[in-house]
Amino acid sequence: MGNLYLLRHAKAGWAAPGVRDFDRPLDATGIADAAATGVAMRACGYVPELTLCSNARRARETLEGIASHADTGRVIFTDDLYVSDAAGYLDKIREHGRYETLLVIGHNPMMEDLAMAVSGTGDEAALHTLHTGFPTSGLAVIRFPGSLSEAQLGRGHLEAFLTPADL
Repeated sequence: MGNLYLLRHAKAGWAAPGVRDFDRPLDATGIADAAATGVAMRACGYVPELTLCSNARRARETLEGIASHADTGRVIFTDDLYVSDAAGYLDKIREHGRYETLLVIGHNPMMEDLAMAVSGTGDEAALHTLHTGFPTSGLAVIRFPGSLSEAQLGRGHLEAFLTPADL
């Protein structure tokens, strides 16, 4: 069985003049939400063996906030999660599917598209929340019947979907 945690980076400020989108930092809300997500992950027992994290500053800062309160396992930073679409995200997950639990920290619309595409079934409340949008610091918890290296569209079960409003 494979467990996938999809986390959209925490809330970031708008880019200041001369600052690339890639380099946008978290704002005060994002910093607090990232820490709260880490606390919630620890309380729920969501412990990834591996974290794949976008190299964008706001994703890296989200990871820092989580890691100050929860175990994030081994971490790999990758630009692929900044430039890929949902299919690219799924390819990255399959590539690291030898791990039973995987946390992916990335961006929208890829997170929302991927979570909806792989979640064939799920907790009714979690599915409802997911279908209303994937907010910053949103965490989708998806279980697959086999290895994540064989994760397929519609084969995941959305067990939970945590948002900052829940924390």
